[in-house]
Order: sequence, then C-alpha cells, then structure tokens
Amino acid sequence: MKLLEGKTALITGASKGIGRKIAEKFAEHGANVAFTYLSSVEKGLALEQELQQFGTKVKGYRSDASNFAEAEKLVNDIVADFGTLHIVVNNAGITKDNLLLRMTEQDFDDVINVNLKSIFNTTKVASKIMLKNRYGVFINLSSVVGVQGNAGQANYAASKAGIIGFSKSIAKELGSRNIRTNVVAPGFIRTEMTDVLDPKTVEGWEAGIPLKRAGQPEDVANTCVFLASDMSAYITGQVIPVCGGML
Repeated sequence: MKLLEGKTALITGASKGIGRKIAEKFAEHGANVAFTYLSSVEKGLALEQELQQFGTKVKGYRSDASNFAEAEKLVNDIVADFGTLHIVVNNAGITKDNLLLRMTEQDFDDVINVNLKSIFNTTKVASKIMLKNRYGVFINLSSVVGVQGNAGQANYAASKAGIIGFSKSIAKELGSRNIRTNVVAPGFIRTEMTDVLDPKTVEGWEAGIPLKRAGQPEDVANTCVFLASDMSAYITGQVIPVCGGML
C-alpha cells in the first residue's frame, strides 16, 4: 500500500544519510518528492535519477535553508513545478561540536542558524500554502540530544531542543486548519558520519542502548512515512524518539 500517493513532499538536506533515505521512502510510497542539497551537486543529481524508478515526480533544488530569501524562493519554485505542497520534512542540519570553553561564537551561531532558524524559514513560507489548502504536515528532525543534552554539544543540543519547543507551538497555532506538526528524535543512527568512527567507540555506545544496536536511516524514514500519512491523522505536537530505548 502506497501511504503517500498523490502528495507532494519537500525534504531538506536529502543528499545523504537520513534525509536521503526519507526521500527514497517517500517516493516508494507514492509521493512526489522535492528535496534540497547544498554542498554536493553530484549527489543531488544522483538522488534525483535514483528516485525516478518509483514513477513519481522528483526534483532536487540547491538551496540554503538557513537563508530566509532562499527558503522563500524554494517553496515558490516547488509550487510552480509541482502545483502545491502537502508535506515538509525539515531535516537539514550540521554539527560543530566542542566543549563550551572552546566553542566559538561563530560555531554556536552557525549551528543555530542551520538547525533551528532554517525550520522557522521553511515553516513560515510553506504554512501559507498549507493554510490555503487547509491541509499540511510538518515533520521536524530533532535528536535525543535535544531532550537529554550531551557534553560537547551545547550548540547542537540547544538547536535540537529549540526545534521541539517551536514544533509544539506551531502544532497549537496551525492545528485548527488541519495542519499537523510533529518531531522525530533519532538516537544513534548509522550513517556515513558514523562509519568513520572507531569500532570500539561504536560498540561502547551500542552497549548503552537497550536494544543493543544502532539504528538505521530506514528506521527514521519509516517513522516519517507514518507521520506524513493519514495513519497518524490524529497525532500532532508530539516528539517520537527513534532511539532503541536510549530515552
């Protein structure tokens, strides 16, 4: 069963890792997919070609979600190309980890802008389309770190905690117009970023997870498909951990 057939979705930061898998799963479930990338045009084009196999409309856009003007142009371009917009998955994010005493102001500002302000930008612009349609879904990617904190990640944790507060507020503002907003909070997920870590370090982290293993990007993507579909039609303002029991 294709849970997202006839819907048009935007996934930000989809050229690799979790975002890429979300785009793939959405297309597999029948959604028309618009996605953004920033640094790698080659990866963006490769994903666009790969998703054509599912028979839905797919287009990648090079766009910086942390820039309001670019976010506004992005959504306008998507509406022009696809006709409308039903679902937004705010996935774009960066890390610039360091202990507070060594963290620069620029490192703090960069992480807040890319991880948190980007969600304000996209949500503000896309919500105008959804309000007209009286239908919409926002899915914002936070992290278990946004709930419990983590040494050396004060900037990242602040941005991800901010996403939770922002999303719960927007859920209350937009709910009466049939616009749902939920948060997915992944735990330790195996991606290209974790593949370069020392295997013993990874084993130590996995030992502290109740399910005794890291998650896969597909675990997060499947949760996003559920939240984007009508199967979750009465769920809004919630934080869904995908963390193997870490929280």
